Amino acid sequence: MKATSYTARTPDVHGYVDYSAEENQTWAFLYERQMKLIADRACDEFLKGLEVLQLTPDRVPQLPDVNRNLSAATGWEVAAVPALIPFGAFFELLANRRFPAATFIRRPEHIDYLQEPDIFHEIFGHGPLLTDPVFADFCQAYGKLGLAASKPERVYLARLFWFTVEFGLIETAKGRRIYGAGILSSKGESVYALDSELPERRPFELMTALRTPYRIDIFQTVYYAIRDFRQIFEVMNADLLPAIAEAMVLGDFPPTYPPKTPPAPVEAERKTHVC
Repeated sequence: MKATSYTARTPDVHGYVDYSAEENQTWAFLYERQMKLIADRACDEFLKGLEVLQLTPDRVPQLPDVNRNLSAATGWEVAAVPALIPFGAFFELLANRRFPAATFIRRPEHIDYLQEPDIFHEIFGHGPLLTDPVFADFCQAYGKLGLAASKPERVYLARLFWFTVEFGLIETAKGRRIYGAGILSSKGESVYALDSELPERRPFELMTALRTPYRIDIFQTVYYAIRDFRQIFEVMNADLLPAIAEAMVLGDFPPTYPPKTPPAPVEAERKTHVC
């Protein structure tokens, strides 16, 4: 768990948060911008999920309202949590069909990039696909395996989550599309992931993904594309932890990204925006 300058907003007894006008304007700006960007980039399941959730475009959605539609679709709920939670709590929530979401939204100075996940990333990025039955079951199975995993194994589970749930691509009859929340909630990466000639785009294969390192603070240098959601759901079984053990023995592939260097002294207080 890393430090954050953000504090989750405390809901009232009914689960509602009194967001400020600025916070609602931030949501409205992000929502409108991303909807224009992803119309022909997101997979159909994501776009359908947006319709199911009926997110408010002009103000931060309230979790009780989101949960009525989400629960009716797949039995999932979004749970309000502090800004950062431990791995164990994260897996526990997923295993019980509850997706964690911090109730703060980014400040204007972080409008294009925020390293920690805010409510826009969690609700807009993750929420829609939780209405898809296969994807929803995959996330629950992931949580259950996470609870059974050791601390070293959880590092590899996090890597699997990164290359699927956060930064996954999917091959469709309409061409390659995005399903990863980390891409779909990002202005820059929504375009970069499909259009740039810089990153590699590989067919998803479990052992390869498990052995691929990544950085969280840059556009991704490698993306994995699945055939359909059942492909990743089917790896969530008793064979996954032995596969992780094999990946540990085989070792990581060489990084495809540049090494992270400390900022120059005069730049130490500045935050790089990459999205």
